[in-house]
Amino acid sequence: MLIKKLQDRMNVLAQSNMLRQKWIAQSRTGTHQLINNADHSVSAKHTLFCSNDYLGFASHPDILDALKEGIEIWGGGSGASHLISGHMAPHEQLEMMLSRLFSQIIPDNRCLTFSTGYMANLAVMTVLGEGDCEVFSDELNHASLIDGIRLCKSKVNIYKHRDYEALESMLKKNTSDIRLIVTDGVFSMDGDQADLSVLSDLAVKYDAWIIVDDAHGYGVLGKKGLGSLENEKELSGRIILVGTLGKAAGLSGAFVIANQTIIDYLFQRARSYVYTTAALPAISFALLTSLKLMHGNEGVRRRNHLRSLEGHLRQGLSGMVSAQSNVGLHITKSSSPIQGLVVGDVLSAIDLSSGLLELGFRVPAIRPPTVPSGTSRIRLTLSADHTVNDIDRLMDALHILVNKLA
Repeated sequence: MLIKKLQDRMNVLAQSNMLRQKWIAQSRTGTHQLINNADHSVSAKHTLFCSNDYLGFASHPDILDALKEGIEIWGGGSGASHLISGHMAPHEQLEMMLSRLFSQIIPDNRCLTFSTGYMANLAVMTVLGEGDCEVFSDELNHASLIDGIRLCKSKVNIYKHRDYEALESMLKKNTSDIRLIVTDGVFSMDGDQADLSVLSDLAVKYDAWIIVDDAHGYGVLGKKGLGSLENEKELSGRIILVGTLGKAAGLSGAFVIANQTIIDYLFQRARSYVYTTAALPAISFALLTSLKLMHGNEGVRRRNHLRSLEGHLRQGLSGMVSAQSNVGLHITKSSSPIQGLVVGDVLSAIDLSSGLLELGFRVPAIRPPTVPSGTSRIRLTLSADHTVNDIDRLMDALHILVNKLA
C-alpha cells in the first residue's frame, strides 16, 4: 500500500509539472560547469547563473590550500559531537573569529557553529520557541525557518511580506512572555531585504527579539561584508543572527551569534547541535582563511565587482521587460545578487529554463511551493567570478526565448 500511495502522489506531482530533477555536475563549482544531460551523457560546459558562490570563493586557491593544510593537520572527520570529543581547536577559533567580527553590532555576544544553516535555524526556533512564546514570521521566510517554527510549541503569527504595519498590529495584541520576530535578511527567492531598522524599533517597543537568517546577506552586503546588519545604523541589539558559510564563504557550515546567555542556552538545549557529529575540522580551519579574505581587501574588491554586475544585469532585465510588456513579465525588487524574472505560470518558467539550458545556461525554474502560486520564475544568481560578457550572452539568449513567449 505504501508504494502505491507514493506512486499516486508522484503521478499528481508529474501532472502538475512539479517533479524535481537532479543535475549531476562533472566539474567544480564555478561560473562555468560540466553537467550531465538527461541521458546521463556529459554535456558541454554551461554558464551557471544558479550558484550561491557569490564571491567565487569555492575555487579560491588560498582557501583550497588552507583546506589541504587542514586535512594534513586535523585529518578527516571529527569523530564525535561537539559535546563529546568532536570540538577541536579550529571549531573554537572559528567561533571566536565570528564573535569578534560582530562585536560592534551585537555586543556581549557569543557564537555557536553548526554543520548547515538548516540545522542552525531548527536549533534557534525549537529552543527559543519553548514555553510561553509567540512567533511573528514573514510569509516568505526560508523553509528551514518555517520547519523550525512548525516544530516549536509557540503560537505562530504569519504577516504579509514586509508588511510591518500588520506585524505591529499583531504585536499589540500579544500577551506572551517571549516575543520572537522572525525574518530573512535577504529573501532567497525575491532578493529583497528586510527593513531591520523598523523591526528593531518594533522589538524595543514591544519587548521582542529579532531572529535574522542572513544566509544570502553575509559576505555579500556591506563594505566589510557583515551582511544585512552592517548598514543599519541604529539597531537595538535584540538580534539573534543566523549566517551560513556555504555561500559567500565558499565552504560549508553555519553559525548563530547572539547574547551570551542565548548562546549558552542553545549550547545546552539545541538537539541539532548536541546530537550530531561536528563538522570536519579541516573545513573550520579553511574557513579562517576564507573569512580573512572576505572581510579584507579581497572581499571589498569582489563585492564591488558584484555590485557592478548586479546593476548591469538589472538594467538588461528591466529593458527587456519594458520592451516585452505584452508578455507579462516582471522582475523582483532586488538589491542583491539574486534576481528573479517572474513569468507567472509553471510551464512558462520551465520552458524558459529549458530553453536557456539548450543555449548553454543553467538557470533553474522556481515553482510552487517554493514560491507562491502564480509567481513561477527563473531565479538568476550572480558571482563575482562572472563577467560582463557572461551577462550580455545571457541577455541575448533571454531575448530570443522571451520573443517566443510573446
